Amino acid sequence: MRDILITVVVVLIVLGVVWGRFFKPHKTTQSQTVAKPKRPLSPWQKQLWTVLVLTKLSTRRFFRDRLAIFFVILFPLIFLFVFGGLNSGNSGNVSFNVALINQSKSSFATSFAKQIRKSKTFKVDKTSTTLSLAENKMSKSQIDGIIVLPPNFGTVGPGQHYPSGQAEILYDESTSGTGQTLTSLFQGIFKQVNAAFVRAPTPFTVTGKQLNEKSLTPFDYTFSGLLGFSIIGLGIFGPVNVFPELKKQGILRRLHTTPLRVWQYFMATMFSQAATGLVSIAIQFIVAIAIFHLKVDGDYLEIALFTILSIFMILGIGLAIGGWAKNERQAAPLSNIVVFPMLFLSGTFFPRFDMPHWLQNVTNYLPLTPVIDGLRLLTTEGKHLTQVGPQLGLIAVWLVIVYAIAFRVFKWE
Repeated sequence: MRDILITVVVVLIVLGVVWGRFFKPHKTTQSQTVAKPKRPLSPWQKQLWTVLVLTKLSTRRFFRDRLAIFFVILFPLIFLFVFGGLNSGNSGNVSFNVALINQSKSSFATSFAKQIRKSKTFKVDKTSTTLSLAENKMSKSQIDGIIVLPPNFGTVGPGQHYPSGQAEILYDESTSGTGQTLTSLFQGIFKQVNAAFVRAPTPFTVTGKQLNEKSLTPFDYTFSGLLGFSIIGLGIFGPVNVFPELKKQGILRRLHTTPLRVWQYFMATMFSQAATGLVSIAIQFIVAIAIFHLKVDGDYLEIALFTILSIFMILGIGLAIGGWAKNERQAAPLSNIVVFPMLFLSGTFFPRFDMPHWLQNVTNYLPLTPVIDGLRLLTTEGKHLTQVGPQLGLIAVWLVIVYAIAFRVFKWE
């Protein structure tokens, strides 16, 4: 099933590339390119009709642009596979790469070594058959530690009715933390083994109780960050790369000679980017659910609405930079200054709770932070739009700010 879904995603991407390469529109007149409404429209309806037509043209142009398809759809999928593979493995199961050297001939030692090899907690290196080979591998950081069962391990001593012995955990300076953890782990194992042979009173005990709270896995945080990465790439790098080229070719200058207004052009770009962004994010959801077993607890419609609003807001930054810059030399440095702090400080690739407290307070107000936090709350924590009010409020504030700047600095040439 997993291979089938991967194949479907790859085929869809290839079809989009092939469509953009071979199925190009024929030369048509203006009347043939833009379908006229069937009935007379009011001036306001004509303006909205222009927005609709520009939206369709922009969306079609995207799916004919192979480079745009790669960066908007395929490039985020590459990041998803990389970070998903790093964070969605056996995140709840701790395992250690160890060498097991059994020097004892006792039946108890043989049985104990067999149980260690079957345990999921330990990954026993089968090639480390001697202590010297194991020490050599540990010096190269190929194993975390060495478990040595000495010759008298598991034997029954004089006057005893049960086996005994002392295992050794060998580790070096670079793996001291892991070695101490292994030592504590074996103390717990031997405590259970000892209880089977020697009965002793236990005045103090401990019990565990499971709370009805869901804990998020590292992949839950990573996935919402990757969605934010896709949105920022679509909303900023798209206009920043396209607008200077359109100015260079004189396309925006020719549009300026028409009755087209700035708000119409902006609105058409917003709708077009939202449509392509939803396609990209939908594919990421499919891959995350099928490959990395993401559990979506939220409502898909609410996630889609929040995503569209987030794309609109981030796109305003791209429209401001791309609309102001005269060429790529002005647009590229400014976009990097804006984008990279958000990528590293808004929780895109790692959770913000790992940051110092004062830095968390500062990054709360970056434009990308409410986007990532809101997507995580809606997707993996099962919240509703009514429960992400702070994130929606901050997005609304930034929406007003960035579009006020974008309208002010936009230039047709």
